[in-house]
Amino acid sequence: MVGREQLAALLNQSRRSVIFTGAGMSTESGIPDFRSPGGVWSRMKPIYFQDFMASEERRREAWTRAFSGAAGWTGANPNAGHFAVARLVAQGKVRRVITQNVDNLHQASGIADDRVIELHGNAGYATCLICGLRHELADLKRPFIEAGVLPSCRDCGGIVKTATISFGQPMPAGPVALAETAALDCDLILVLGSSLVVFPAAGLPLMAKRNGAALAIVNREPTDQDRFADLVLHDEIGAVMQEIAPPPG
Repeated sequence: MVGREQLAALLNQSRRSVIFTGAGMSTESGIPDFRSPGGVWSRMKPIYFQDFMASEERRREAWTRAFSGAAGWTGANPNAGHFAVARLVAQGKVRRVITQNVDNLHQASGIADDRVIELHGNAGYATCLICGLRHELADLKRPFIEAGVLPSCRDCGGIVKTATISFGQPMPAGPVALAETAALDCDLILVLGSSLVVFPAAGLPLMAKRNGAALAIVNREPTDQDRFADLVLHDEIGAVMQEIAPPPG
């Protein structure tokens, strides 16, 4: 348990901690990751952003996937790791949570929206790609399922897409800027469940490290950034974090 004790000490010593989470954070909730055997992209090919924009057929395919839950990104519940992270935020030990995940589970665990920075968007709602208006999936689903009506913006008539960042789609400038600011301001960045291979998001822990922050990584498998870290635990995230931030009582 020495590694867990070291992680607890790092968090206790920190005054400006940031947590960075990837797909491994949510696998304990039953949400598949992307690249491993049995992951999302081994079961279905991604639909690239330019194809979504250019082809009604691909848009229809994307919405069929979204409403069927084929990717498995929605409908799950937060796990022990999510709730432990939420407790750290509530205790003031963690300032911001930067996530590559689109499953909304950090917010569902009790973390306020303004404390979570979503680098790859959110699968729980949709947005108009022209005017940015938010659309709830429930409002779009029935016309699509019952009458084949392809979602479009109720205000401007523009193309509507789930609020996730697809392959080939520009990263959202606002969240990226917030994440970079958080990384440069923190004195500890704790990576939970990220393989740290998807850039530019994976550059944030290194950015923090180069700016003087401590870097800790908890992931079941080794990452390319393990050699730069001050502490690495190849362990189950839920078990580790629940010990670091146990539930009350």
